[in-house]
Amino acid sequence: MRKVKRLQMNVVNPTTLSEPFLKWAGGKRWLVRGYSHLFPMEFERYIEPFLGSGAVFFHLLPLQSILADKNAELIAAYRVIRRYPDEVAKLLESYHGRHSCRFYYDIRDADLESEIEQAARFVYLNRVCWNGLYRVNLKGKFNVPIGTKTQVKFQTGFLRQVSTHLKHAKLMTSDFETVIDGARCNDFVYVDPPYTVSHNNNGFIKYNGVLFSWADQLRLANAVKRAVARGALVFVSNADHAPVKKLYRELPFYRKLGRASILAGDSGARRQTSEAAFLSYQPTLEDEL
Repeated sequence: MRKVKRLQMNVVNPTTLSEPFLKWAGGKRWLVRGYSHLFPMEFERYIEPFLGSGAVFFHLLPLQSILADKNAELIAAYRVIRRYPDEVAKLLESYHGRHSCRFYYDIRDADLESEIEQAARFVYLNRVCWNGLYRVNLKGKFNVPIGTKTQVKFQTGFLRQVSTHLKHAKLMTSDFETVIDGARCNDFVYVDPPYTVSHNNNGFIKYNGVLFSWADQLRLANAVKRAVARGALVFVSNADHAPVKKLYRELPFYRKLGRASILAGDSGARRQTSEAAFLSYQPTLEDEL
């Protein structure tokens, strides 16, 4: 069992820290704000197989990273923003001035050929749809209704900053097992899957376009065990349920992390809940827990 020392490798100046450009169900902004001391600061590469909004990536800003997700539209948006940040920003500024209920549904249902337009639409819908939710119908079409947010454009230069942070990242559309099996000794793998439990009734899986089944949870746990055996540093966020805890009982560090639920449509209905963190390494500031 190794204790990871907090050295300066991969640590950036706090003034350069960046926020995600997307909202995402199950996003981890709350984790980086309240529990960043759980992350190792010395590692070779950062690997994230369930990227979503990438809150942990944008917090750590690692020197080398592999960012992956099974959602091809999501990864395409990251790639386009990395290459054409100014063009996407310009389209979003245009959408900001034209935003309305009718415009939302027109853009949502339009057939767009340009990859820049597709990426701008992806970000636009994410910013103003109901609760920042990503959901598609049986035909693969995004079908989330309009929400109450009206802020479409970003501050000047923000997407250019995002592009800079992504320059050295390898972006992949991939199943999680392939990505985790590529982790080597001293890589840091942050794993944040959909929170399915054994009875598939935890209220979260309905927010995902494809069901993440209990069989996937078992496959994930086995991939994590193989990565740990190779010497990777692994942090797993997951549901705080007994069947899930059993899957990761071989990882030496478990933490129950409190947070406010963000999935209720009415902010007044959101309650305190908890998630589980399973770590293969000793947290740096263990005495603060």
